[in-house]
Amino acid sequence: MPLSSPSEPDMFVAANFVSSLAIVLDYALQIYWWIIIARALLSWVSPDPYNPIVQFLNRATEPVLDPIRRQMGGGMGIDLSPMVVMLVIMFLQKFLVHSMMQWAARIG
Repeated sequence: MPLSSPSEPDMFVAANFVSSLAIVLDYALQIYWWIIIARALLSWVSPDPYNPIVQFLNRATEPVLDPIRRQMGGGMGIDLSPMVVMLVIMFLQKFLVHSMMQWAARIG
């Protein structure tokens, strides 16, 4: 029995799924962008480390920032890891999210 190609309704559902996934990913990346900015701004002052907001920002960003910080080394005295993460987020939004949207348009 030969395999049949996907029917038109199946492709419509797949296109909607990929498009929706791209939109959710774009929003998640945008939210993380602002979390990184808030963390970077707070690093310029001496926030209370017991403040729940400061603790959340540290827990949300440190798993991403710490490996980058270790790879870059601390020789300059300036922590550029937030900038690196922001560039990666921009790349993911421009490349991955846009590619997913184009793919959804093509299969839909």
